[in-house]
Amino acid sequence: MKLKAKALIKKISENDVKKLTRDYMRIKGWYIFPILQGLGAKKGISDFIAIKAGRTVYIETKSPVGKQRPAQIEFQADIEAHCGEYFLIDCYEDLVKID
Repeated sequence: MKLKAKALIKKISENDVKKLTRDYMRIKGWYIFPILQGLGAKKGISDFIAIKAGRTVYIETKSPVGKQRPAQIEFQADIEAHCGEYFLIDCYEDLVKID
């Protein structure tokens, strides 16, 4: 049984977590939009920014086995140093902590 659970976790992709995050936040009334990496983008910037009732949160998504890159850890530290809210999401249980 334990082996099946590990195999299932490995099958959940980061895109699955992104879709779950986007849908959950919209259902909860957040205005959420993705941040696309590209020319001129800040290295390590979060995958999403979400806003609700004047509150802004930065959301990084990972698969259950994914890890933050050093630039993402630095971005998180910068946001938190300025009293911003940053969430690392890899499962539903992490999402319910935001509201």
